[in-house]
Formats: sequence, structure tokens, C-alpha cells
Amino acid sequence: MESREIHLRDFGAMVGRLIRRENLTREEARECWRQICTEEQPDLPQGAFIAALKAKPETPEEVAGTFEALYEYDTVKVKVDTSSPLIDNCGTGGDVLKTLNISTGAGIIAAACGQSVVRHAARAVSSHCGAIDVIEALGVNVESAPEMPKQSLQQAGICTWNGFLPMIHPKALARLLSHIRFGSTINIVGPLLNPTMPSYKVMGVSSLEMIDIEVQVLRELGFQGAFVMHGLEANSERGMDEISTLGPTHIAELRADGRIERYTVMPEDFGLRRAQFTDLASSRNVHEDALALLRVLIGKDEGPRHDIICLNAAPMLYIMGQARSLREGMAMASEAIANGSALEKLRAWVTWQNATPTDGLPTLERMLALAS
Repeated sequence: MESREIHLRDFGAMVGRLIRRENLTREEARECWRQICTEEQPDLPQGAFIAALKAKPETPEEVAGTFEALYEYDTVKVKVDTSSPLIDNCGTGGDVLKTLNISTGAGIIAAACGQSVVRHAARAVSSHCGAIDVIEALGVNVESAPEMPKQSLQQAGICTWNGFLPMIHPKALARLLSHIRFGSTINIVGPLLNPTMPSYKVMGVSSLEMIDIEVQVLRELGFQGAFVMHGLEANSERGMDEISTLGPTHIAELRADGRIERYTVMPEDFGLRRAQFTDLASSRNVHEDALALLRVLIGKDEGPRHDIICLNAAPMLYIMGQARSLREGMAMASEAIANGSALEKLRAWVTWQNATPTDGLPTLERMLALAS
């Protein structure tokens, strides 16, 4: 009984330090998250720790320690055989500007251009329509793993792991995500907890301050290349975890030699007219957001939504060396829509991330009929 009290007190002391805005070491953060994974602490101290760490906010060392614990103790590892290195483009969420699901469209386009895209996403937590919700509406099976995502990656060149599934994250992530409705360190680390660990990462973050933290974490974890960004609305502090067509986007690029290059881009750098947020806003309805994405992929919508989806596919092609610049990558993405390869890649994804094609393709065809 006494040792139990000491264990609770020691964990509480860590929470107290965070409340006083004192930083934890990487090892301390790792140990606290290990105790959360193994449920050595009651729910109340777990919630207090998660909230206090976010409010402080996190350092790169604390984020790295969080990743180490959640990856070691709470992530199933899956080996795959692909002809090219793996890349993931899921962002953190938790941003202010709630748009349609841009990263899913960008991932489909990158896969259509030959990339092996392995996404680790979740249902909506701080927004209304998460990536998992949208692709499920298009016919992708997001409830069965690990067989179907692995099959889809190897056969179609793209898959998504559902971060809410206990069979993928059996001890903590699925449990916590099912209860939390605010942004936390899980938003930062969750997109990295990929069962098929990629070598390359394109990642939007929820604030300017998080850019440096995330790119340093990615370097610390040994990624070969990464592209971290936060886009803004012009004359506003509102932002998104994407490259913005509303105003400037701040970027930190991790090179293969470990160097980090920081720069800012504007919509005009890509020959784009600035959009309005209303052009890109989520409908707050999964079905409608899925249709909006489809209209871009089939070439029916060539307006601001097309522009921002193609622009956000560009860094995936760029950091893998397939495009020499972001502008060239954007042109390649637009061509993948125009020549039909983006839609065919989506069909292949729905075909292979299901037990049989007839499980998902009828859903996709019905959605396509509505989108057309």
C-alpha cells in the first residue's frame, strides 16, 4: 500500500512540475507515458498529466520521450515489402482553420505519382471530419487491421492505419483518443506512430511554435527527410496544418544530411490567386466533405480546393526527389488528376483495403455518381 502511494505521489510530482512550467527530461517523459500505457496510474492523474504537458507546452525532448513510450509499448509493428521508400503525410490536427480533408487528397495524388504512401490517421478529435471518417465514407475499410492495410500498401501503393483501433494501439492511443476532445501531445506524436514506420514525413502542425519542435523530433528519430509546415490566413493569426493558399506558410525542411532549412512561401510563388477560407472550409459533414474531395479528384472542381490539394501533394513529391521544386510537384499533382490516375489510385485503394472489391467499390461508385 505504501509503495502504491509513493508511485502515485511521484507521478503527481511530475504533473506539478508541468503545472509550474518546468520541463521534463526525455527519460522522465518516456517513463510517465509508459505508466499511462500500462495504466499504472488512475484515469484522473493520466488526464492531468496530458493536459498539463500540453498547456506548458511540450519541448522536443518531451515529445521524443512520448514517442518512444507509445511506439514501444503501444504500437503493433508491421513489416511490408514495397519497391520504394515509405512516406506519410498525416498532420497533427488541432488547428484553428477547419478545412476539407486536404491531406487525404494529397496522399492519393502522391501515390498516383508512384509514391508508397502509408498514412496513420484518426477519426475527428478536434474537428468534425477526420481523415479516417472521410476515407471510410469513400469505401475504404478502416476497421480491420493489420492484414488489410498491409495488403493495400503492397498491392495499391497506399493504405491508412486507423489510430483509433485497439488492435493497432492496444494499450493507450485508441483508449485515450476515444475520450479526449482537445488537442494534446498525442496530436503531435500520434501521426508518427505508424505500424509500418516510414522514412519520409510531410507533416502539418497546429501552430508556428510547433514547427521547430516537430522537425527536431523527426531529426532525432532518424527520418531521412521531412517537411513540416503551418499555413496562415492573410492578416490573421488563424492557421492550418497544411500549406496555405490563404496567406503565408512557414516551413522547416529536414534534409538527408540532418540540416534543417527554414523558409516561407506565398500562394503567389506557385502562380495561385489567394483563396478565401469559405472556399476551403469543412462542411462539418463527413458525407459532404468526402464528396468535395471526390469532385477534385475526378476533375469536376478545378477551383481553390483543387489548388490547395495539389499544392499539398507537392512536398511529398519534392522531398522524395521526384520533383525538383514545389512548383514542379504541384504541376505533377495537377496532371495526375487530369489524366485520371488519381481516381484510379483511389479505386485501387478501395479495392485492396477491403476483404473483397465488392465490399468497398459499390460505396465508391455511389459516391462518384453523386459527385458527378
